[in-house]
Amino acid sequence: MRILFITANRLGDAILSTGLLEELHRQRPKARFTVVCGPAAAGIFAHAPNLERIMVMDKKPWGRHWWDLWKQLATTRWSLVLDLRGSGIGQFLLAHRRRTFHGSRPSMHKVIALSNVLRLKVPAHPIVWTGAEDRRAAGTLWPDDGRPVLALGPTANWGGKMWPGDRFAELALRLTAPGGILPNARIVIFGGPGEEALAAAALAGLPQDRTLDLVGKLDLTVLAAAMQRCSFYIGNDSGLMHLAAASGIPTLGLFGPSREQTYGPWGEKTASIRTDLDYDEILRQPGYDYRRQDSHMLTLSVDKAQRAAEHLWRYCRDD
Repeated sequence: MRILFITANRLGDAILSTGLLEELHRQRPKARFTVVCGPAAAGIFAHAPNLERIMVMDKKPWGRHWWDLWKQLATTRWSLVLDLRGSGIGQFLLAHRRRTFHGSRPSMHKVIALSNVLRLKVPAHPIVWTGAEDRRAAGTLWPDDGRPVLALGPTANWGGKMWPGDRFAELALRLTAPGGILPNARIVIFGGPGEEALAAAALAGLPQDRTLDLVGKLDLTVLAAAMQRCSFYIGNDSGLMHLAAASGIPTLGLFGPSREQTYGPWGEKTASIRTDLDYDEILRQPGYDYRRQDSHMLTLSVDKAQRAAEHLWRYCRDD
């Protein structure tokens, strides 16, 4: 039995789909999986169960990437083609069953919308698969000395979604102060390749003796294993925020020009905090232009983020 799993190009959307693959494996433990995804997301599936192949699909002009993909898949008879890209390619493949994601309403979380494709009664929670080598590598990044670890994700794929770095630093200093929820915690900064400059402002305001800069330094699988060693994650709406939530650690997502109802971190130990302006108010602001990199997160104060972090931490501790 072979299952073709076509998922997202972007990291965050791909992470939100991982629960579906895990559920299919639970239902069909002997099935072999071929995963199609974008380059940024490939590492997420490296240790997925019963993985036969990962096919990384780079976009090409005029949709030629779909033609190239079809040529590689057309000779296989698939038990199920699950197309979460809404491409319709499954209609042109030999398949016993086909399921295609056709989008959802903005008020529905993406995890629920994806789970509806398989008509699941319970949403399929995102999951992180790591290998033994990844966990060993992550274990060498900082000593396991019992100190709490506060993880920060100050970067994003668009400047509009980025909370100012100096505010990340101020928040971290408050939370890790002697009277904070994570006293004397080690602070770890996460980010992807090429995002070093985006994280510079946050790093500049943090104490060097207990701050670890991991921006652009880890493979995705090692980064995922490192996330699992952290006590708390606070970050912008990004793929790393979803990775933290899927890792099972308390995760606070910061939102402005995106909908937390759709893309908030998923899980019992997660929460979202947004700017004083809602999504539609931001889009209606004079001069709004999605092509610019100006932050739309400025009305989110450090005080408001601190209260949200403390509330989530107390909730997770009481649970």
